[in-house]
Amino acid sequence: MKITKSVLVCCCCLVIHTASSSITNNNSNNNNDDDDDTIPTFHSQDEQQKASDYANYFSAYADLHHQKIMLTDSHRMTAYHDAIMKNQHVFRDKVVMDVGSGSGILAVWAAKAGAKRVYAVEYTDMAKHARKVVEANGVDHVVTVIQGAVEDVTIPVEDWEAFHLQTEDGGAATAKECPAADDDDASISCKQQQSKVVDIIISEWMGYFLLRESMLDSVIRARDMFLKPKSGILLPSHATMLIAPIMNEDHHMVIEEYLEGMDDWNDYLVDAKKQYGVDMSILTEEYDKEQRDYYLKSSHYVQLDGDTILAPPSCCQDVRFGRGGAEDEEINGFAGWFTVDIQSRTDEEGKQFGAKMTNPVHFSSSPEIGDTHWGQQAFYFASAIPVQSNGKVKIDGTMEMIRSKENARLYNVKLQYTIGATAADGLNNVMDMVESVYKIP
Repeated sequence: MKITKSVLVCCCCLVIHTASSSITNNNSNNNNDDDDDTIPTFHSQDEQQKASDYANYFSAYADLHHQKIMLTDSHRMTAYHDAIMKNQHVFRDKVVMDVGSGSGILAVWAAKAGAKRVYAVEYTDMAKHARKVVEANGVDHVVTVIQGAVEDVTIPVEDWEAFHLQTEDGGAATAKECPAADDDDASISCKQQQSKVVDIIISEWMGYFLLRESMLDSVIRARDMFLKPKSGILLPSHATMLIAPIMNEDHHMVIEEYLEGMDDWNDYLVDAKKQYGVDMSILTEEYDKEQRDYYLKSSHYVQLDGDTILAPPSCCQDVRFGRGGAEDEEINGFAGWFTVDIQSRTDEEGKQFGAKMTNPVHFSSSPEIGDTHWGQQAFYFASAIPVQSNGKVKIDGTMEMIRSKENARLYNVKLQYTIGATAADGLNNVMDMVESVYKIP
């Protein structure tokens, strides 16, 4: 079998520019009329919204069990450890902010790498554990743990003089009064200019398929509020979303569970009519929709191995590639994952003024590197597409990430594609354009 992919515009290359107010997406094609160029903020939430956000998102990160899952992810830990400890010249005598610090381990490493001041910002009560970790590792004179949403925190006033904090123009940060109105543009601008004293922002913000949980929004807010625009660096600095066709036996289990669920429902309808004299079949369509949404229109967390990937992904370019095989196979859907790079700035201003990461780090959640706590997201077809031995398949399509209207931390994935198959005897078969929208739960 040979699978060929041409112009599968499913890879999104994100460059997290440090100084600009936007995230560039090399393959953005979002036609959602409700979208604009602004990044959603959780700063403006009322108390009820904040409570809901805590219950639905933050609360899990307050548990040590949840933190342990991330702390025992060796790929994750090694990447960040190497990025910091193998680039100590970048951290030496610098002001660092760790956004979403969790257990505080990145902040501890930054202090050990020679930072003069580290702000570990953590919203949940995990901040209490982080303070203990910081003290136990003898860096509490460098690291201060600030509990709160990064959108709400401020640099401690006492640090301005104690640590000789300076803005990029060389002026010392001061406590001068800004206009009183918090929502006034002049007041916000004044506060931002005073607080841009951070040299490095480091964060482990990535969610499933990179963007789930929308923590990147908070990192960008921290950048805009605290980071020196010319010389400051944001780590990770680059990210890539990748998607590829897969063959995975779990797909059949998902289909079977959906069919079994519908069989159980139909059995219930018979029993309800026979035993209780009530016809519940009017609800069948809605029940089927619920089941389809769960099994067939939601992505599935998977830990794949390299053999399940039918064609290697490419990013932002027209590439043709193949994989040979002697037996008939099938395409069960797509799998998505991400990579991040922790490296120097690549924008012109950053190249001139930013610190040089002489030992850059590349990290991937690809199936080929082994298990990570992120795994991959599988987007299964409603039914598998068979591929004959010695045949050829060509996939053309696009992918869009669309923020959920119901929950700003979640995303839906819209896939549009055609699949053309050429059998060994030369006969061609091209499917009509398929459009599917999957929730990332």
